[in-house]
Amino acid sequence: MMSRILHRSVKNKPERAVSGRGIHVTLADGRTVMDASGGAAVACIGHGSERVAKAIAEQAGKLAYAHTAFFSSDPAEELAELLVGDEPGGLSNAFFVSSGSEAIEASIKLARQYFVEIGQPERTRFIGRRQSYHGNTLGALATGGHAGRRRIYEPLLSANFSHVSPCFPYHYKQEGESDAAYVKRLADELEAEFQRLGPGNVIAFVAEPIVGAASGCTTAVPGYFPAMKAVCERHGALLILDEIMSGMGRSGSQHVWQQEGVTPDIQAVAKGLGGGYVPIGAMLASRRVIDGLSRGSGAFVHGHTYQGHPLACAGALEVQRIIGEEKLIESVHRLGPVLESALVERFGNHPHVGEIRGRGFFWALEFVRDRGAKESYAPSVNFTEHLKAAALDSGILVYPSNGTVDGVRGDHVIIAPPFNTSEAEIAEIVDRLGSTVDKTLAAI
Repeated sequence: MMSRILHRSVKNKPERAVSGRGIHVTLADGRTVMDASGGAAVACIGHGSERVAKAIAEQAGKLAYAHTAFFSSDPAEELAELLVGDEPGGLSNAFFVSSGSEAIEASIKLARQYFVEIGQPERTRFIGRRQSYHGNTLGALATGGHAGRRRIYEPLLSANFSHVSPCFPYHYKQEGESDAAYVKRLADELEAEFQRLGPGNVIAFVAEPIVGAASGCTTAVPGYFPAMKAVCERHGALLILDEIMSGMGRSGSQHVWQQEGVTPDIQAVAKGLGGGYVPIGAMLASRRVIDGLSRGSGAFVHGHTYQGHPLACAGALEVQRIIGEEKLIESVHRLGPVLESALVERFGNHPHVGEIRGRGFFWALEFVRDRGAKESYAPSVNFTEHLKAAALDSGILVYPSNGTVDGVRGDHVIIAPPFNTSEAEIAEIVDRLGSTVDKTLAAI
């Protein structure tokens, strides 16, 4: 039957998923595959939760929609209280949207409005990083620095966004350079960009604490984020952290910044917030920023029809309650090293795996043609497409991406299983991933 959907590819129709339970997804042809990446690091409690389905159904029966120009709702209020009721790191208020891209858009707008409200309207510039990805709306795409995803839209992207080097030691740390020296070099580069733009013109530095799709679970070296925040504070700019993919427990703590020694002024979260049961994201804002609005106009000049959607908030609230009651973040913290060890045992000496990196239940393998030279496969090899096909053939869903090194070259695959994945399932994931890699290499 012909599909009337505009799929991601107009040449290849995707497989149709019909049901899911736990870590498994069943396809229309009857095959069952292991979802070892939660889609795109989304399905954090697995598929088919009856509790979440019941919570959504009950809310639909009471109140499915309420326009936030007039009303709030119990699920939205309760979810905000759960997330920022104790003001973690100074974050005091939540703004609920329908995606991570929308959360970044809201973060950009709130940051700009904050400086207008406190009498610094000349601040109009944002600094992001190359090899970053913050979403696919034009504002989020401008914030990010993934060359491949930006290229076709480059003429439409705002010139108010510039980019500095990523913290990507595997490719960009110099031979013999210590972590401290690498951090200083990157901090000096950020300082130079502030000076180029005019320090009083910069609104914020925007970064992913663990880079997801752009370079594959790239963690920062120790001291990096405190050094970047120090540059921001020196010039009165904000720090915006994008934890859309890596946050909400996936790294082994509620927020990645809790492991990095910094606190953001504004934070974006999404995927693990609703676990895939509802489309939802959130911007979390600090007391400092909210007070700026309170002392000024008192209104956030931004909004969406579906912001604070009661049904979405009810689903996300139940997901977060399950995570808390079943101590799933603690489980990620405990079993993350088990996943790491299994990946290292299987792929640590693999001639075509350049690096295994990540944290918690958020890991990636970067593939190389020549391990010694860290040389990527040519883009024309289509390594990612071969890997996707081989993964389904091996009965596993993983999240492959290309453009790892510079937005054009490089291939990686992300492994991000549900938080309630067992040790036995971890072993099976790595075994099936091994078969997938073997089949991929045989096909190219």
